[in-house]
Amino acid sequence: MSAKYAPSAQPSRQNSSSGPAPVKTLRLGRIKAAVWENSADQRTFYNVTFARTYLDEQKKFHDADSFGRDDLLLLSKLADQAHTFVCDRLAGQRPEDGQ
Repeated sequence: MSAKYAPSAQPSRQNSSSGPAPVKTLRLGRIKAAVWENSADQRTFYNVTFARTYLDEQKKFHDADSFGRDDLLLLSKLADQAHTFVCDRLAGQRPEDGQ
């Protein structure tokens, strides 16, 4: 089935020593969601990137940002899990009422 998918035209966002790592990576099979924490104007916000891992002819792993029909349900489940994670993080950052 991987022959049906074209690799992403964009470079994949790899975890390297030169850049920040995601605060959380969620995975279901070959689909993954990376949650990124950012700050601006003394405010923290989150972004999520999704990727599908595939193996090329040389047996090297790559990430693509296109998804097939069979990936969509897993993608939606990961989006739900990422949403829950971000909401929990944001709830933990809010000051308690009355303080």
